[in-house]
Amino acid sequence: MDRLQPELRGIALTEDLKRAGRRETQRIEPSAGRDIVARLRDDIVSNVFLPDSKLKFADLTKRYEVGIGTLREALSQLVSEGFVTVEVGKGFKVAQVSREELIEVTDYYVDLEKRALADSIAHGDDVWESQIVAAHHRLSIIESLPWSQRMERHTEWVQRHREFHESLVAACQGRWLFRLRTMMFDQLDRYRFLAKMQPEGMGKTKFKEHGLIMQAVVARDVAKATQLIEDHIRDTTKAGLKNL
Repeated sequence: MDRLQPELRGIALTEDLKRAGRRETQRIEPSAGRDIVARLRDDIVSNVFLPDSKLKFADLTKRYEVGIGTLREALSQLVSEGFVTVEVGKGFKVAQVSREELIEVTDYYVDLEKRALADSIAHGDDVWESQIVAAHHRLSIIESLPWSQRMERHTEWVQRHREFHESLVAACQGRWLFRLRTMMFDQLDRYRFLAKMQPEGMGKTKFKEHGLIMQAVVARDVAKATQLIEDHIRDTTKAGLKNL
C-alpha cells in the first residue's frame, strides 16, 4: 500500500488539541455541536449503533436532546471522518466494517503512529515521561486482572488504553499528524469493540507489550520504540481479523 507522504511536521500542537485530542474538528463549531459529534462518534465506536444500522432522526433527537439541524451537521461531520454514510432518499447509516478496511486502516495508522511517536520522543520532557508512566500504571491495573474480570471492565480498558497511547504521542509537534493518527485510532477502536471477546492469553501478552513500549519510549530509543509499536498494532489487527 502507498504510504502517506505529505510533510506533517513543524506545526505547533496547541494545548487545547493536546487536551481535547480526538474531539477537535476541522471547522469551528458551536459547543453543543462539538459535543454531539463527540457523543455520536463515541456511540458508533463503542457499537451502541452497530455497523450498517440506520441512524433515524426520531431516535437520535430523543437520545441526544438536540434538534434535527444540529444532528444533521454532526452526522455530516462524521461522514467526512468515515464513521457514517449517507444515501439520497435513504438517510444516514453507520459505516460498514470489513476485513479489507481493517487492514487498510492498520497500515495507515502504523505509518502515522510511528511518525508521531518519533516526534514526541524528540520533543518530550520529564513531565511527559511521568504522564506515560502514570497512564501505563492505570492501564496495567486492568490488564493484570484475571481474564473474566478484564472482560467485565472492557469499556474501561478501552478508555485507559486510549489514554496510554495518547500519552506516548502527546509531545508530538505536528498538529495535522496528531489529528490524522487520532482519526485512525478511532477507526481501529471500532474493531477493538467488535472483537472484544479475545482469547484468554491475549490480555497478558498485550500487558507485556505495553510495558516494553513504555520502557523504550522513556529511554528515548526511537528505533526500538517505533518497531515495538508497529508490532503491537499489527499483532492486534491479526487477532481482530480472526473475530470478524
